[in-house]
Amino acid sequence: MTRRRPIRPASADDLLTELGRLTAQALERAELQQARVELAEALQRGLLPAALPELPGLRTAARYAPARHGLNIGGDWYDGFWLPDGALGFSIGDVQGHDVEAAAFMGQVRVGLRAVAAAAADPGEVLSRANELLLSMDTRLFATCSFLRFDPETWELTDARAGHVPAVWATDDGRFGIAQDEGGLPLGVLPGEGYPVTRRRLTAAGAFVLVTDGVVEGPSFPIEAGLEQVTRVVRAGVGADPGELAAEVIKVADLTGHTDDAAVLVLRHDAAPPDGG
Repeated sequence: MTRRRPIRPASADDLLTELGRLTAQALERAELQQARVELAEALQRGLLPAALPELPGLRTAARYAPARHGLNIGGDWYDGFWLPDGALGFSIGDVQGHDVEAAAFMGQVRVGLRAVAAAAADPGEVLSRANELLLSMDTRLFATCSFLRFDPETWELTDARAGHVPAVWATDDGRFGIAQDEGGLPLGVLPGEGYPVTRRRLTAAGAFVLVTDGVVEGPSFPIEAGLEQVTRVVRAGVGADPGELAAEVIKVADLTGHTDDAAVLVLRHDAAPPDGG
């Protein structure tokens, strides 16, 4: 018969040693996570454009705010660029997921949209081609997105949505609203998806404002309430400098208690010329 050796009760020194070991492991994990957060934020900011295009009668501005909790950094973007025919292209979107992987994927989506838009004038076709491109990459991630095209000859703004938050608009003559245009599924979800296009001729001076859901939605703040708040801000500041308006809109994220990152894109436009060009 084998007699078990009595278990020696842990001494204070043993407990302190174990506590020190666990503390060191926790610090190592925290430092590693913090390094990932800092890398994701640096990558995110590095991939956003340094400036947005403008032309006489159209001024633009954007703002980006990282998540309150570093784990959620990495998915939102905005962009603006010249198209080969002299029009301007704009996009704003949100990649599902966070951290370094989402930030890197965001960069791929943004570049992919630029490449597709150079060969396709219709915003719906741009999103359809971008959708197929993302599906071909065989990634687990998907992205919501709005793509817009501004034609300086016709003063027409055309746009299409892929599962993204609707835009908010207001004009200097007092009109305003939420652009609840029909859209399609997020990019990278279903092959062959179509994206309806909405066309607007900007006959009155005003602002067209796009946001990501980090601006208008929080843990206990429904997206409808957030959009209403953004509408109030845009209506009150429609005549302001676009940078000032973008700064006021991004503050709505503080009201929602957002846990996600947030982006705002503002297009401040004059009225269309009488001759249409």
